Amino acid sequence: LTLGRRLWLLLLLAAACSGILFALYSSTVGPYPATPAGARDTMTSQAFFGSNALNFGTRKSRLCRCPLHFAIQRHPHFRRLFNLSTPVLLWGRPFTQELWDSLSQHKAPYGWQGLSHQAIASTLNLLNGSENAELFAASKELRPDCIRCAVVGNGGILNGSRQGPNIDAHDYVFRLNGAVIKDFEDDVGTRTSFYGFTVNTMKNSLISYRKLGFTSVPQRQDLHYIFIPSDIRDYVMLRSAILGVPVPEGTDKGDKPQTYFGPEASASKFKLLHPDFIRYLTERFLKSELMNTNFRDLYMPSTGALMLLTALHTCDQVSAYGFITRNYRKFSDHYFDRIKKPLIFYANHDLHLEAALWGDLHKAGIIWLYQR
Repeated sequence: LTLGRRLWLLLLLAAACSGILFALYSSTVGPYPATPAGARDTMTSQAFFGSNALNFGTRKSRLCRCPLHFAIQRHPHFRRLFNLSTPVLLWGRPFTQELWDSLSQHKAPYGWQGLSHQAIASTLNLLNGSENAELFAASKELRPDCIRCAVVGNGGILNGSRQGPNIDAHDYVFRLNGAVIKDFEDDVGTRTSFYGFTVNTMKNSLISYRKLGFTSVPQRQDLHYIFIPSDIRDYVMLRSAILGVPVPEGTDKGDKPQTYFGPEASASKFKLLHPDFIRYLTERFLKSELMNTNFRDLYMPSTGALMLLTALHTCDQVSAYGFITRNYRKFSDHYFDRIKKPLIFYANHDLHLEAALWGDLHKAGIIWLYQR
């Protein structure tokens, strides 16, 4: 294409996107549109992003009509918050003395203050491939023209939702923590592209939700694991997982990572969130008042929040399922609960702040948030 034709195509794309966003802003009256009792939100992510932009029946690659970065640029508040050039993943090649000095100024999960240099270095040196540096396939031939991601939380709102086919129709599906699938396929789908966790949340989920169906971490040949480095144990577990050896020290000493990630989990299957990325997300999007209390050393964004924000910095379109909404009291804590349980608010996360963020991002046309 000539330069002139390319410019005309860009202008047409921007005009189409403007029309979608104008319609969205005109029809939205608040962060969480109310629905009548017993009714469900009838807007699908297909309608939200535009019927021609998404073809959820075929997952056929095509250009995005309205990528989320267009919506970000059009929104004064979020345009100031988002920096889509921020490195999302940490891998071995950038591991320098300068990086060590910089991250050693902050405590985990925002840095390495007080952590073992040897443990960090030996782990990062194993994450030395291009597949560790990018979330998606490095080859453009293997990537969809428009990367459409579904991030699936574990909220009770998904019980009876019948959203499984819509979730599975995305190019990539993110899941986290106690991601029960068996017997809930109609509501949450079957595909998993990325499973995100800290070692603590993964192991707690395996203990707490075992009787509810979470008996093992998802394992598939094409699945990748996203480690959230909340503590030294995440680096130590990651190193042992890549080497295929028992954990040599610390809280998880003696654990066999292949039990969780399968016997053939090579380095290419693992991704590691960058501590600077977690700090950037916290300071710009989820800077809670809890950081000014006695709980400041415990506070960090939830696993679900980190996965959703990771998708927002790497995908072209993002749909969020099973995340907290304004009417959370109507639903159980988890979709896999056998009896209804209230959502519990712990001091290490600020779920009210996260709920407000998801609602605002939905209203701004940056994500599609499943609501009912």
